[in-house]
Amino acid sequence: MSKPIEYQENLVPYTHDELMAKVAAKLTPARYQHCLRVEQTARELAAANGVDPELAAITGLLHDYAKQRDDATFIELIKTRGLDPELVHYGNGVWHGVVGAELIKDELHIANEDILQAVRLHTVGAPYMSKLAQITFMADFIEPNRDFPGVEEARKLTKQSLTAGVRYQIQHTLAYLVEKGQAVYPQTLATYNAWVGGVGTVTTK
Repeated sequence: MSKPIEYQENLVPYTHDELMAKVAAKLTPARYQHCLRVEQTARELAAANGVDPELAAITGLLHDYAKQRDDATFIELIKTRGLDPELVHYGNGVWHGVVGAELIKDELHIANEDILQAVRLHTVGAPYMSKLAQITFMADFIEPNRDFPGVEEARKLTKQSLTAGVRYQIQHTLAYLVEKGQAVYPQTLATYNAWVGGVGTVTTK
């Protein structure tokens, strides 16, 4: 049995057990278990890429905190928080990250901008992503229970290079959206252009 995690750095105003309970209270058991797997995967990727594992683990645990809120909650936040008004035309797949960070601030009183930004970007990416954001992006994509064509390649590439993993994921995601005939949020397209299309500069520090 693995050793219980005890937070040491006061990054959030909770113990690990307290934060787990708060996340679990907002999610179905299956979604919560996904968050625990992303937490562990993020911890491992952080250790391999010179990022604070505790910071990465917290972000991984929180990334889907808002996943199961109703549409009206997200739309109200978009309208009252000065967020991109175009967001209202997209759905939960975008909202639970980009808008969900607002619920983490409001309900959990977590103000660490590194954590919040990584949560925002895990659904859409960005032309510039910190290593923490890249880790959250990839941990969500490759956690052990993910099973889709290409996931083993994603795992292999991510082990070799975070940059290669991000590039693979955004290419995979855009192809999926196009195949399904779904609208592409402009930031997702900008992420593709920066990481795959060679438009702009990708910074990975």
